[in-house]
Amino acid sequence: MVRQPAVAGKFYTGDPDRLRQELAEMMPQGETQKAMGVIAPHAGYVYSGKAAGKVYAAVQVPDTVLILGPNHTGAGVAAALAPETEWLTPLGSVPVNRRLSQLILEHAPLVREDAVAHRFEHSLEVQVPFLQYRNPRVSIAALCLALPDFPSISRIGEGIARAIAAYGDEVLIVASSDMTHYESAAAAKVKDDQALDRLTGMDPEGLLKVCREKNITMCGVIPATALLVAAKIMGATSCRLVHYTTSGEVNGDLHSVVAYAALMVC
Repeated sequence: MVRQPAVAGKFYTGDPDRLRQELAEMMPQGETQKAMGVIAPHAGYVYSGKAAGKVYAAVQVPDTVLILGPNHTGAGVAAALAPETEWLTPLGSVPVNRRLSQLILEHAPLVREDAVAHRFEHSLEVQVPFLQYRNPRVSIAALCLALPDFPSISRIGEGIARAIAAYGDEVLIVASSDMTHYESAAAAKVKDDQALDRLTGMDPEGLLKVCREKNITMCGVIPATALLVAAKIMGATSCRLVHYTTSGEVNGDLHSVVAYAALMVC
């Protein structure tokens, strides 16, 4: 089973040479550090690629990565594990890590294998070329999440932590999320600062609560919450903001923006 790219040529270029060039420009070489997780945006690269590139340039990408993304389509089960053997992008194929995937199924009872949730979902796919470029040997497991409440999300995070512990090798967790949608840049910043305070405070339950109470349209709040739960169990003590920007900095429209944040969890 091969997962075909759904948004190549839309969210990012389908031309391999041009894609490599763009990724190189978005990820300047510099010092990197190990991390347990990152939060990276998932819009078209022209808008969010700079933010994503900054965090991917700063982190060491190991041979195994678990990608957590929200379910934008509403299709499939609420905690859907990609069942395919590989994912294709314009840069080639990335193998699905079946050992880690199986451990997630064993340790996170809410998770089910389900290709339907992943078929047209862009939030996980757009992370893959960054990972390929940073580590051509990378393998992935991928979870598409649409869980309703903190206890359910927390169970997923706890299961992920147990699965990674059983896996025994280094795993980077990538939570895919944009921030506030379709408000002015100023209003988005006010809202997003509240969510970022919970993120940098390593407060997963507070993050979910503030996004829902303050109507902060952080579409990947569920993946980010699960990441924080898992990372804290695994010993993480910090989450720092690497970059924050909005679509208005690209197209000049500050009246209705989508905001993007990139963070590193260590």
